[in-house]
Amino acid sequence: MPDLSGKVAVVTGDSEGIGYGVTHTLLKHNVAKIYILSTSEEAVKGTKAAIAQELSQAAADKTHWYQLDLSDWKKTAEVAEQIAKDTDRLDILVNNAGRGIMTYQLADYGVDRHMAVNHFGHVVLTSKLLPLLKKTTEKGDRVRIVNFGSNAHQSSPKDTKFESLEELNQDLGPNPQYGRSKLAVMLYARDFAKHVTNAGHSNVLMNSVHPGFVSTNMSKNDILEPFPLAGYAMAVGMEPFKKDQFEGAKPALFAATVTDKSGEYICPPAVAERGNQLAQDEALAEQLMKLTRQVLADKLGDNDLAIY
Repeated sequence: MPDLSGKVAVVTGDSEGIGYGVTHTLLKHNVAKIYILSTSEEAVKGTKAAIAQELSQAAADKTHWYQLDLSDWKKTAEVAEQIAKDTDRLDILVNNAGRGIMTYQLADYGVDRHMAVNHFGHVVLTSKLLPLLKKTTEKGDRVRIVNFGSNAHQSSPKDTKFESLEELNQDLGPNPQYGRSKLAVMLYARDFAKHVTNAGHSNVLMNSVHPGFVSTNMSKNDILEPFPLAGYAMAVGMEPFKKDQFEGAKPALFAATVTDKSGEYICPPAVAERGNQLAQDEALAEQLMKLTRQVLADKLGDNDLAIY
């Protein structure tokens, strides 16, 4: 990784797990400031204490926390606006927070919670921060956005069309529900590269990443919610075979600090792969983003949210 002196980052869900691995490593390489966007104040306090002990108090003081549940899109937009007022640059945006393999649930806006958090919430955040990201490139700097996809996108239904809210709100089961949200994350990155990076903003990059099989709260605790018995095998039996959070963070750190490409799907340790047929479908990506605009405009009453 390069030296990150002077650079500013935003990382969602970075108070534990892979997010902690990303935050810790960025600070180790001298990033100037990191905005932590997560739900738990207690977890953030633990993060700051660990960073102070492992790196330095000065490193811990570079972190600034905003409490945020990404299913609350209005609050997400407000937090993004606060960050844009607080800093004059943004070099790295890591969209790491997410709902794992869990049962079907509607978020407050009446949208499947997997999609509401993993896709829509990060679209709102990224869109509100995009002007600041573009501004940072005006002096020739390159900025990078990282979306957390997964090889679990392969469990998305083969007839996924992203044509309506009713389609999104079908109870598909834990694995397809999660997989479809990760497919959306990957298609968003491909579509962004087409309409932003390759359309006049060559220094604004967005890629999706697959972290691998990592020991996180999702694989140790959340999996027990949909699969109390079978999930135990993953939570406990497979623990010796999982990566730690620093290994799991490698693809994201490569995408956040090194790559000069956009619209890729980067797998461990830093290898671009194509994903399945749905993940390569440009027409499906266009339809996803059309539906995304429609849903956000309807639920937020904001027809002026510029996604690109």
